[in-house]
Amino acid sequence: MSKAEMSKDEIFGDDSAPPSKESVMATSPSADLLHTVADPNLTEDLALALLKRADLLPEVIERLAKNVNALKSRKVKIALVSHPHTPRHVSVPLARQFYTFDLMKVALSPWVPADVKIAADEVLISRLKMVTIGERLTLARRASGRVAAALLLDLEKMDGKIIDGKSVDSKVPDAKTVARETRVMRTALENPRLTESLVISSVLRPAASAALVDAVAQHEKWYCRREIRAALLRTEHLSLARALEFSREIPAPQLHELLASSRLPDKIKNQLLRESPAK
Repeated sequence: MSKAEMSKDEIFGDDSAPPSKESVMATSPSADLLHTVADPNLTEDLALALLKRADLLPEVIERLAKNVNALKSRKVKIALVSHPHTPRHVSVPLARQFYTFDLMKVALSPWVPADVKIAADEVLISRLKMVTIGERLTLARRASGRVAAALLLDLEKMDGKIIDGKSVDSKVPDAKTVARETRVMRTALENPRLTESLVISSVLRPAASAALVDAVAQHEKWYCRREIRAALLRTEHLSLARALEFSREIPAPQLHELLASSRLPDKIKNQLLRESPAK
């Protein structure tokens, strides 16, 4: 039977009774279906129709992934990587070929397995230095929490260079320049997928800038959280005023323990301990 002779039910599946996972895994792909996906004349529409089937077996998907003509279609590649039954040795190498926003789409898809999402995020993060400021801003707003967390460490320097979050330009930047330099980071702080644990991990990174610490310490969504405040007290960049504010709610024994691993200057540590209320 040729692909043209395949019935509609065979291509699209029977929607009346979705097969269980056990029955899907126990079913062997038909020779006709394997022949269809390997056909060099397979159309984009038929490939996409097949990839909409939730019961498509890994063997069929793997055979389709070897169809050179089918893989010329960007849509087919995305559908292959997004299918929940695509083997990892097929989906991950394919994902590495994607453009920036196709990777973002894969990482946000509810159907993509978690490890493939992580792989897509890792590729995106590795490319952040090479994408435009406009693309970074879009990623900061819309990408996954992991990508947003990576962008918290992003500083755009217009006049001079930024190295490890510190300016090597001798000029003192004005407020407008500072706003431009930190706009990606500030946009990432608004990302709805960014989590408290990711913010904490970012501010504790050696590459975390004073601008990031200051932005988190003043951000109305983040600064009021107890674990965030504790993390900020362990950084080297927190201002004395904020450090005093955050330390007042911490009992002296816990504050001693927290400051023991803090990178704050000794002068600030000593003042916090002097002013800490005994509880």
